[in-house]
Amino acid sequence: MTDSAIGHSPENGDGPQTGPGNGAEKGTGTSPDCGTETGAGVGRSVPTVAPTGTQHTIAAGGYRAVLTEVGAGIRSLTYDDRPLLMDYPAGQPAVGGAGQLLLPWPNRVEDGRYDFDGQTRQLAISEPRTGHATHGFTRWLPWTVLAEDATSIRFRLRLFPQLGYPHVLDLTVAYSVSPSGLEVEVAATNVGASAAPYGMGAHPYLTLGTGHVDDAVDDAVLELPAAQWLEVDDRKIPIARHGVEGTDYDFRTARPVGGLALDTPFTGLRRDADGLVRVRLRSADASADGPADGSADGAYGVELWAGDGIEWLQVYTGDTLPDGYRRAGIAVEPMSCPPNAFATGEDLIRLTPGDHVSHRWGVRAWPDSARA
Repeated sequence: MTDSAIGHSPENGDGPQTGPGNGAEKGTGTSPDCGTETGAGVGRSVPTVAPTGTQHTIAAGGYRAVLTEVGAGIRSLTYDDRPLLMDYPAGQPAVGGAGQLLLPWPNRVEDGRYDFDGQTRQLAISEPRTGHATHGFTRWLPWTVLAEDATSIRFRLRLFPQLGYPHVLDLTVAYSVSPSGLEVEVAATNVGASAAPYGMGAHPYLTLGTGHVDDAVDDAVLELPAAQWLEVDDRKIPIARHGVEGTDYDFRTARPVGGLALDTPFTGLRRDADGLVRVRLRSADASADGPADGSADGAYGVELWAGDGIEWLQVYTGDTLPDGYRRAGIAVEPMSCPPNAFATGEDLIRLTPGDHVSHRWGVRAWPDSARA
């Protein structure tokens, strides 16, 4: 378990799975309603609300992102109308956790039970098929917009005590788009009276823009600069750490995904000179000097980058998703800690009262759209 390295801050004021749709939305800005329906027996029109609440659109430099009130997640991200992340329709809940934030812990807590500061705590079991608590509390909660303009938006949620988590956190997430792509900053401040365990995660699915086509990732090429992977048991809890050398899990040199099924935590991440980790998914015939839009020889792809404090990537090929989403994209989940960190303490952040921590990650078209 590690302490937050950023110090004190100033005062600051998987769900239902359904079939695919086109995820399209008209116009820009906010869209609070999903349509209208007639109230039974009252003869009046009643506005219906989207399952993910108000939709917020930001755009710049060819990028367009739609963010949701519920969970403050990413419902879609495109570059010149090409999807970079697997989307879902406005009239449905997030499919397979697509685009959601995972706070105050990512992945699973075994049996929902952990010890912290001499107390044994029991979280609600939110994944009945495995018997675990999964992906935190905030992805189904409504967030408040603090600021919004054409190219950026900032959400806030004050998380009050939950079953097994008797803490108060102020959580914010800022999204911005520019010619360099989408940038995300997730921050947490402990505004309660006791120290709190914390981990950050997010659940974007990288896609090559092939639409909701099953098995689309089989022909994709993945580059993942990770030297180690975690073996998990049949309930998805880590049981051993291995090097990737000589295994099917070695994507340090880009190669096709093929039929490999992944729901795997990776670490030992190699960072570039600027301190960022970069993961790329591209078409099989893409090349570094090819066109970004793929119009000439199919050269196109998508890149996820992650900054300081993100030491883990959960990679999931979506094999258990419903038809129209199964293996249509690859979830590359930036995480500050591994699965079951609340129980093991590995890379877990300890936020004492007043402590603040933030993490940055982002997505862009590949090759780099800002330089293409």
